[in-house]
Amino acid sequence: MAATVASKCSHLGRSLFGGLRNSVPGLLTTSHELTCSNFLSQQQQRTFIQMRTVLKVVDNSGAKKVMCIQALKGKKGARLGDTIIASVKEAHPNGKVKKGKVVYGVVVRAAMQKGRCDGSEVKFDDNAVVLVDKQGQPIGTRVFGPVPHELRQKKHVKILTLAGHIA
Repeated sequence: MAATVASKCSHLGRSLFGGLRNSVPGLLTTSHELTCSNFLSQQQQRTFIQMRTVLKVVDNSGAKKVMCIQALKGKKGARLGDTIIASVKEAHPNGKVKKGKVVYGVVVRAAMQKGRCDGSEVKFDDNAVVLVDKQGQPIGTRVFGPVPHELRQKKHVKILTLAGHIA
């Protein structure tokens, strides 16, 4: 079933990206083309933070970007407030954390939406992390940008106190 949908969608993809097509533009689309367009739009949704996801570091620990190695909770990946293990990919030359070091981090901004108790949903433009030690204490002394208040439920109150703006 999935293979047939993929093959039909690949045909639709070729027709959308300039392939040869025998039909006249402006005619009604068929039902399988509508199904394929829904399938293609679902593939572009935002997903969990998983292995090899590059995240921005939003504290003054010295790292600029990290790559997720493992999400410590859940099989699918990490969401807001979850702890990950990451490798530092870019770092400031005089920072506390150097390039190549394996660190722990708490996800403070995620592009994937998360529902709140009042029915609203929160999602951010980027994926961001605050670096912490094994006990969960932040390595840096400042946190930049907005931080959601869902971190309070996950027992990361220290990060909330360091943050300037709570979303």
